[in-house]
Amino acid sequence: MRSARIGNDTVAILGGKGMLGTDLVKHCREEGYKVKVFDLPEFDITNTAQLEQAVEQAGTVINCAAYTNVDKAESESGLAYKVNAQAVGELAALAEKMQKWVLHISTDFVFDGTSGRPYVETDTANPINVYGKSKLAGEQLLAESGCEYCIIRVQWTYGRAGVNFITKLVARARQDKNIKVVNDQIGSPTATTEVAKTICQLLPQRPRGLFHFAASGYVSRFDMAKFIFENRDIPVNLINCKSSDFHSAAARPLNSRFNCGKIQALLEEPIKSWQGPLKLFLEQL
Repeated sequence: MRSARIGNDTVAILGGKGMLGTDLVKHCREEGYKVKVFDLPEFDITNTAQLEQAVEQAGTVINCAAYTNVDKAESESGLAYKVNAQAVGELAALAEKMQKWVLHISTDFVFDGTSGRPYVETDTANPINVYGKSKLAGEQLLAESGCEYCIIRVQWTYGRAGVNFITKLVARARQDKNIKVVNDQIGSPTATTEVAKTICQLLPQRPRGLFHFAASGYVSRFDMAKFIFENRDIPVNLINCKSSDFHSAAARPLNSRFNCGKIQALLEEPIKSWQGPLKLFLEQL
């Protein structure tokens, strides 16, 4: 157990009951941190008074709270910006005023997905949907605030505490044995348990700036689905198709690949490949 002592060593986790937040609370407590959990319905990140109380109670604030319904954000842009941008700006201002360090979770959706290589932190962001634009706006407000901050962009996350691509896919296979999955979206399936472990390693270091984190290796959504069904021994007729074959309210980036070299330099062990944690997750479903 590696317990950091950084002034007030209480860690406030905003969105602590969500998919990543649940695993993060568990891992932080295992590492010896005092953890305070803030989430709906008792806590609303868009309520400035509640946010101020949360920031006051901790030495470190980790923000996992977000509006994450990518398609619905197209018609609820006001709410998406209120949660993903405006509230983050208010959090940043409070953190700067109270001299607190903030670790904020962002997304691969800040990119348009047209790059022919894995994205590095210095690549220009160009989101192609409201969700991505609102998350980028939050990043920018945090960076401009003058507070001490760390942004970690993650992608293709899955965990036991929430609905995700994997759980949706397995549920769909119970209803229909003909499953269509896109083969032109490429990324790294990333377990929230691995994100949580990484964040816990970073807490004593309090790094500043922007970092990319994802599981090692890359795969298409189609080949990921193939891996899932083979490991769960679920008989389906898997059909590959293009993203353009699906009608959805929000466009998705085709290339979500991250170069994680910057964050790897801060970690004790090599980042795990996507297959191992995913296999473990499937065994626990």
